[in-house]
Amino acid sequence: MHRAIRLRPKLQWQYPKPSVQFSRRTLVTDADVDKARQYCISQLRQSDNDSLLIRNFIPKSRRDAYDAFRALNLELVRLPELVSNPTIGQMRVQFWRDAINNTFAGRPPKEPIMILLHRVLSHLAETSPESNPASIKFWLLRMISTRAKHMDNRPFPSLSALEDYAENTYSTLIYSTLAALSVQSTHMDHLASHIGKACGIAAVCRGIPVLASAGPPVKSPDGANVAASRNPVLLLPLDTMAETGLREEDVYRYGPEAEGFQDAVFKVATRANDHLITAREMLKNLRAGEHPGHDYEHQGEEQHDHSNSDPGHENLDPVLQRGFGVLLEAVPANDYLTRLEAENFNPFTVKGSWKLPWRLWRAHKTQQF
Repeated sequence: MHRAIRLRPKLQWQYPKPSVQFSRRTLVTDADVDKARQYCISQLRQSDNDSLLIRNFIPKSRRDAYDAFRALNLELVRLPELVSNPTIGQMRVQFWRDAINNTFAGRPPKEPIMILLHRVLSHLAETSPESNPASIKFWLLRMISTRAKHMDNRPFPSLSALEDYAENTYSTLIYSTLAALSVQSTHMDHLASHIGKACGIAAVCRGIPVLASAGPPVKSPDGANVAASRNPVLLLPLDTMAETGLREEDVYRYGPEAEGFQDAVFKVATRANDHLITAREMLKNLRAGEHPGHDYEHQGEEQHDHSNSDPGHENLDPVLQRGFGVLLEAVPANDYLTRLEAENFNPFTVKGSWKLPWRLWRAHKTQQF
């Protein structure tokens, strides 16, 4: 029976060896920054087409920040595919922590993402004295720590645990971009929280065909095939799998034909869609000058305390105009959920969307997601 929810790739990558040569001088030159910028954009072009499209709706003066944050996210997402030894994995995580700390201290390593981030911070200091670099640093380090905890692709014990993961990764990415845009608004953070959760949950569904299949054979130096690079994993929440009678090993064996599989995906996708619906209703209420409709669960946290600068709902439009491009992250998530529903919640048969560029343009034009 076809299910309805309330709706109105495998990464081809090896450890980065950037084909760019940076200046050996301590000073980061314009040429270094240009090479770093092109490297980050190329990473998005290869592995994150959604972000490549969305960056066109970010103000030009802040696209370097968006590119650096998204390229860093890709580096962290790829780590489980690259390291089989937990110790090596933690070493890589520590490298990124140190790189962030050093870059914010004015000592960027000769690494493309950090060089571009250093330019972003320098530009903010020159042009936006109201910006808060400490907030950006906080969000990036939180994202790194969360990715580190899940580097072993451990299953989520519950749907709420998956939501927490999405909040600390995808929502956090949006927070960091809002901070780079000097958008200090609790309402915008609240919208970003729901949109990020929807993106993170949708990403888990989207990744099932890749992660639930055995890794490809690895080529030895003499060209022979050796063991698969990783074991298959299924990241659907355990409580949802128990409710639908889905067994992990059945998915590895039978794929989408496993009993309870599409029911489980339906439940997870519905939660993602609920967050998008909540964000839309909240935006409608705020534009009408009304209460958002529900309280923000992170209202009292220090990084979301904008009491000295939050404009309130009566002046929300200028803030929305400046930061609406960031909220467009909701559009690819909604686009995927729509296509997933059309396939009766079988992520193995969902195809790409050629309409996504037009949908992003329309959403930006109408200021609706």
